[in-house]
Amino acid sequence: MRSLGLSLCLSAGFLGLNAATAAPIDIKVWRHETGDSDMQASAGAEARFNSRQAAYRVVTETLPQGSYQQAVVAAAMTKKLPCVLDLDQPTVPNFAWAGHIQALEGALRPAGADALILGARSTYRHRLYAVGQFDVALALLARKSVLAQHGVRPATINQPYSAEEFRNILRKLKREGFNYPLDLNAQWGGEWVSYAFSPWLQSAGADLIDRRTFTVVDGHLNSEAALTVVDYYRSLFDERLAARKPVDDQSFPSGRAAFHYTGSWAAKDYRKAIGADLAILPPPAFGARPRIGAGSWQWAVASSCPHPEGARRFIEHLISTDEIAAFSRATGLMPTSEAAADATDLYRKGAFGRDFFEFARTFAVVRPETPGYPMISSSFERALKDVREGADAAEALDRAVEAIQQDLKRNRNYGFQP
Repeated sequence: MRSLGLSLCLSAGFLGLNAATAAPIDIKVWRHETGDSDMQASAGAEARFNSRQAAYRVVTETLPQGSYQQAVVAAAMTKKLPCVLDLDQPTVPNFAWAGHIQALEGALRPAGADALILGARSTYRHRLYAVGQFDVALALLARKSVLAQHGVRPATINQPYSAEEFRNILRKLKREGFNYPLDLNAQWGGEWVSYAFSPWLQSAGADLIDRRTFTVVDGHLNSEAALTVVDYYRSLFDERLAARKPVDDQSFPSGRAAFHYTGSWAAKDYRKAIGADLAILPPPAFGARPRIGAGSWQWAVASSCPHPEGARRFIEHLISTDEIAAFSRATGLMPTSEAAADATDLYRKGAFGRDFFEFARTFAVVRPETPGYPMISSSFERALKDVREGADAAEALDRAVEAIQQDLKRNRNYGFQP
């Protein structure tokens, strides 16, 4: 009996030793290639996760951004996705609808998700599917000295310009020497158009689709409020307040334009060039208050992931206050929680970038969280392009509505019920 007891003790000891020395489980991660600072920051976060626990080891593969979406779709169709992958926020509902990613709910909901700002949480049918470490915010950039020289009041978060006030300011600046006082990045196409200008609709009380059901576009995208906004958009080009075809992207930094409607990604370079004279102002309000777009690259878990608990723990690590702040400090990108913002020099209260964070927290609206968004976005882009080139606004919006409604019909409303 004593011999048997000793054997059992030794066996238990060896089992404990084996458990303690077991190799960590690999968690495969995909991310798209970006700038050096982004990649280094992500590598640092991965290294910290791997060093602070022994159960899992994150192994990241980076893919070229230009072919990333195609690679992810191909892998999804053959169920060869990694456990964790980054997705651009507007694409998340499509992957969720197709069953390629799983909801971050129940046991998979990462701690800290509820502390994130709206633009850092992607949902489909009221369930969370992806979360982000960073976001961007739209703003009007100007020079304080130029505003003062021309007697223009600086807009504030509590007293933004109304749409009509802003257009009158642009008219005044044009009379006083600016050929095109506003830069709208009109040379950009693609997602910029919906990201930048659909918030104008939402500010006016219109939208790209009825968000109560995500099945109805008619009466929303082509409503009277939407038509008023699109007519306003066209007037900026018709009155030569903004250039239809800018010759370059230097009109604001060179001083040829007084305002630049763009994102927080531009502020770092402008801050270097312009210094403390740079003013960060909220976009104009077409209704009670301004609206801005929200949502950037976020982290999701593949449905085929064999180790969802490890994936959850890694994502939870990424959206912790320390990691969001570390990523922001390394890249300059806007953090996605107030605690993380307060832990950075750029976005803490009173700092240069705090306005961007407050705009995102106060004015942000995510793009419609439906798998039909790609058709919505491309149709809206086409409508604004036609209007900018002289088409009738009502006809352009009606064509967009028809294209989107047909897509919804073909795809049975992507799982939504009228």
